[in-house]
Amino acid sequence: MAMRALTFAPGHKGTLELAEIDDPEPDEGELLVEGLALGVCGTDKELANGDYGWAPMGADRMVIGHESLGRVRTAPEGSGFAPGDLVVGVVRRPDPVPCGACARGQFDSCRNEGYTERGIKQLDGYGSELWTVEAEYAVKLDPDLSEVGVLMEPMSVLAKAWDQIERIGSRGWFEPRSVLVTGAGPIGLLAAMIGARRGLEVHVYDHNEHGPKPKLVADLGAAYHHESMAAATAAADPDIVIEATGAAALVFDAIGATGAYGITCLTGVSPAGRTMPVDPGGVNRRIVLENDVVFGTVNANLDHYADAARLLAEADRDWLRRLITRRVPLRRFKEAFRGEPDDVKVVIDLTGG
Repeated sequence: MAMRALTFAPGHKGTLELAEIDDPEPDEGELLVEGLALGVCGTDKELANGDYGWAPMGADRMVIGHESLGRVRTAPEGSGFAPGDLVVGVVRRPDPVPCGACARGQFDSCRNEGYTERGIKQLDGYGSELWTVEAEYAVKLDPDLSEVGVLMEPMSVLAKAWDQIERIGSRGWFEPRSVLVTGAGPIGLLAAMIGARRGLEVHVYDHNEHGPKPKLVADLGAAYHHESMAAATAAADPDIVIEATGAAALVFDAIGATGAYGITCLTGVSPAGRTMPVDPGGVNRRIVLENDVVFGTVNANLDHYADAARLLAEADRDWLRRLITRRVPLRRFKEAFRGEPDDVKVVIDLTGG
């Protein structure tokens, strides 16, 4: 039988289309999952634009999609899953060789780039009405998360970010009081939510004065700033900065925003090829003399997915629903890839239409 799937030719712009492909057959140890929703982010738009992407071995096209949500249709005996379970699929798979990090379950930190990724690098993604996933790379969600579980993948990235902030801070005395988040898109808002749950004083900087963002931040008990990064930094006096825009100027502002022994976590990916005046000596001097740490983070391993599932289950459902600002039916998938800013969370409904 055939099903509908979003397929594209990696490296070729304008090739994303809704096509009919054969229903998947689960291999031994795999779940067969009915796709419910697919989150679309900046990575997917870059893939559709032909900026990068790697098809499976011997194929010219692949199924797009790494922000998954589905319901188990069949599961192997003893897998820990049952028909009807709400699940997401993990994005990355370890290097089969493997490297030292992959051998220890830290495939999100693969040292030799031998990893593969669903919907991005050499593995079909989750953008289809049915998909399969190895039981060990499926994560079960609270059944009440059917409307917001598609936020699981971005939440896993933030679970990793906060885990690494704790690990870095623990090199010495670490009792952070304040966190400043730059960017109030889904990633920034989830970062702020976790900061608030940790009991920190949370400040969020974004250029939008109106719209839903100020209220979403206020409902976390956090402070929203739109005037300038300088004003936000002065108000927050942050011990931690989480940069979630990728805007080059903000990245360097974020690095300079913390006090001594500060931590800056970069989660936004900046476009390459643009230039701006930077004083590298000044940046280096500040980092060294203040014992600061700047690190980047992307993707997540199984431990981070487990943390993300817990964080989603404990979060306010109504607040999470407000992060999903657009839902489009599968037949109108192009709307999800067209002209929307990266800070708008668009979700494709895979269940019909």
